[in-house]
Amino acid sequence: MTNPDRIIRIHTVLNRTGLSRSTLYRKMADGSFPQRVKLGEHSAGWRESAINRWIADPPGWREEGQP
Repeated sequence: MTNPDRIIRIHTVLNRTGLSRSTLYRKMADGSFPQRVKLGEHSAGWRESAINRWIADPPGWREEGQP
């Protein structure tokens, strides 16, 4: 049985990455950080697996399916 990918919220992402909120959003805009997943009208989160891949190799991170 595989583990389902958890969704983590912004405070957890900021704590785990050490980024500021503004840096996180700037990196998302330029494509160098995983995009968030919309959970509802006023909530969003990030796939934990994408954040783990980014933490493992920030300069080499690419969205899955990107060269």
